[in-house]
Amino acid sequence: MMDKRKRNILQAIVDDYISTAEPIGSRTIARKHALGVSPATIRNEMADLELLGYIEQLHTSSGRIPSAKGYRFYVDSLLEPTRISDKEIALIKNWYQVKTRHVSEVFQETAKILSNMTNNISLVVAPQVSQCVFKYLQFLPFDECRALIVVVTDTGFVENKIINIPEGTTFKDLGHIAECINKRLTGLSFDKITTAVLKEIQKDIVIDAELFETAMEILKQALVVEKNERLYLGGTTQLLSQPEFKNIDKVKTFLGMLEEEQLLCDILQKQDNDGVIVTIGGENQYSGIQDCSMVQATYRMGGQVVGTVAVLGPTRMDYGKVMSVLEFMHQHLGEVLKKYKV
Repeated sequence: MMDKRKRNILQAIVDDYISTAEPIGSRTIARKHALGVSPATIRNEMADLELLGYIEQLHTSSGRIPSAKGYRFYVDSLLEPTRISDKEIALIKNWYQVKTRHVSEVFQETAKILSNMTNNISLVVAPQVSQCVFKYLQFLPFDECRALIVVVTDTGFVENKIINIPEGTTFKDLGHIAECINKRLTGLSFDKITTAVLKEIQKDIVIDAELFETAMEILKQALVVEKNERLYLGGTTQLLSQPEFKNIDKVKTFLGMLEEEQLLCDILQKQDNDGVIVTIGGENQYSGIQDCSMVQATYRMGGQVVGTVAVLGPTRMDYGKVMSVLEFMHQHLGEVLKKYKV
């Protein structure tokens, strides 16, 4: 039922509506696209596409716009794979080099890059540290009275904190504490490092009881991490400039949803598979975004999925552009993060 002519007309409708946000008529298609048929023939084909549910008409006298079913067919069957340009790749790499000095800045800047390149809202989910595996702890000198305690995970992410060195404690003492802790904890996931496990280390730290208590407090402070995944957002103003978001009540509802960090993390599908996932309109389970589309991909370090990048926008988003940007991030974000390994 979906022959080549109908496919070409549907592609023309989707492409034009994405770029103009205006309903598309048969004369517009005949004028802009060399399909080799008359406006009357295009009108007949559009009527069939409407009956099949691929396009819809907002008003009796208006042109047609794609339906969610039409966008799904477009993404699955009509959209040609694309890649971002070499110029865009160079801009992204330069952005990271200039603007990131710490691992947390990588996620913040990734959100900015995604929103700037797609003109939609970006979501970047950073790893939940409690699910990572403890690799080692290290004390680094900061000044005469303070030290920097660094906790490194198996994925290379670092938690660090400046602490006051207890009076009478030498840097050699701190080195002994780190050695005992690493011997006992290396290889354990953070959620397995309980108070009971920490107390088992006490027999190895025999300097004095006060120093042991100090060491435990230092470690507990270093392991104070958020239990929820960390979410970085970008591009709210870009999305609200879209014509789909001119309704003030709709904007209020949408902005309220963006304040619910855990909800947004839950909306993002948990996936271990490679590739880019597109959910359109009613395919999104949360009612607040059922007139939106979300495109998402995972990123990895050491072969392990550690987070998610996504773009949220109106169903009239530029799917080709968004998918190509996320495919690049899926392939290369892990490489960006590698340089922050200690």
